[in-house]
Amino acid sequence: MKELSNYQDYWTKAIAYALEIAPNIISALIILIVGSWVIKFINRFVRKFFEKKDYDLALESFLQSFISIALNLLLFVLVITQLGVKSSSLVAMVGAAGLAVGLALQGSLANFAGGVLILLFKPFKVGDWISAQGVDGSVKEITIFTTKINTFGNQVAIIPNGQLSNNTIVNYNGEATRRDKIDVGIGYSSNIKKAKDILLKICEANEKILKEPVPEVYVGELADSSVNLTLRFYAKNEDFWAAHFHVLEELKLQFDAADIEIPFPQTVMHTKK
Repeated sequence: MKELSNYQDYWTKAIAYALEIAPNIISALIILIVGSWVIKFINRFVRKFFEKKDYDLALESFLQSFISIALNLLLFVLVITQLGVKSSSLVAMVGAAGLAVGLALQGSLANFAGGVLILLFKPFKVGDWISAQGVDGSVKEITIFTTKINTFGNQVAIIPNGQLSNNTIVNYNGEATRRDKIDVGIGYSSNIKKAKDILLKICEANEKILKEPVPEVYVGELADSSVNLTLRFYAKNEDFWAAHFHVLEELKLQFDAADIEIPFPQTVMHTKK
């Protein structure tokens, strides 16, 4: 009978405690549901606000990610506080957790700092074609921790911002124009001046190749089996590849028409009679 009495006492205390904390649990659930809805509303509002304004796309994605994370952390604090956790205890708990998380996530903190540096110093922006960390491609998105790059093969490469901000970045869109360098070898018996004139005329006839600075051709090397000519010209970033491929095709066609030999590796054998 004594054990039954103890069981009833425990059950009574449990019910009383549940009734005591029920209002807090209900309030916390209401805060969680309403807070989640408010956060979604604010995120939609922020996204639409940026869509109407002509801000830097990198800054937009970074701020949207930061605002969403900050609001969710604030909601977490409100829910925990409503459940009865005292603010002093919460501060101590957050401090201890922050220290542990900080030690465990040093790389993530470095990536966050890297994202801030990228936004401040702007080594590249969304849409730029860059080469970094062994990846070439167009910058698709800059978030608070990573940068997404759309490669030439239409794959998405995700690079941590910490690595990007602390290593070499080649930004091919850093200038409005870009210089191309094409090397082509001709036979020693071919006319150098004629070959150079053909290359310059190809550049002159192509509207995508800039006339200033003036395209130039010079002898770059007297190689073992060829005279190597180097052609240099400038084009706008958006016209660069079209001009590059056009020149390659035209120089082959026009060299063939002018009987200018483009040597290729071959072995010549002489036999004695």
